[in-house]
Amino acid sequence: MKIKLVIVDDHDILREGIRARLQDNPKFDIVGEGCNGKETIDLFHRCKPDIILTDISMPIMNGLDAATQILASDQSAKIIFLSVYDDPEYIAKAVRIGAKGFVLKNVSKPEMVNAICRVAQGGRYFGPAITTKICENPPAQDFGLTRRERDVLGRIAKGITNKEIANELNLSVRTIESHRSSIREKTGGGNAIALAKIASDLNL
Repeated sequence: MKIKLVIVDDHDILREGIRARLQDNPKFDIVGEGCNGKETIDLFHRCKPDIILTDISMPIMNGLDAATQILASDQSAKIIFLSVYDDPEYIAKAVRIGAKGFVLKNVSKPEMVNAICRVAQGGRYFGPAITTKICENPPAQDFGLTRRERDVLGRIAKGITNKEIANELNLSVRTIESHRSSIREKTGGGNAIALAKIASDLNL
């Protein structure tokens, strides 16, 4: 069965170049193309792709925000970012929100194909240049969390309810809710799954 791909990039020439690299490969079926984050979300729901290949900097809605919305609705979505820039901030956020890969657009055709196939099989792919950036700038930063917020986040990651956390820490449920809101704001983590991933990155 072919791997269904959606390609999103606001530069026509780059999108066409990516398509040209992949369309003659018998493993792939390009089922949709878009030029902004809003279209990425629409294409995901309409085309049901196995993999989304998306740029980051795009008009209307950027790729990171689009990916965040998609993953909030479906944690199984497989998203690979294709970018010209190996910006540590972009890479860190891509990892944090649950992207399965991050590849520079100037990589060789075999590497791009390898990245897609690995992610389609349930793995992850961050090319050598990206891996180096992750090691130099690990995404597991502390986000400015207080000690108490780290205590709460660690318990959220274990699936403990607000009421149970309140009992364990001898605090009110309202206080735990306030800490939880502050944690989401500082980390950018939305749902419990995203917060659990952040907690894992922080070794909590």
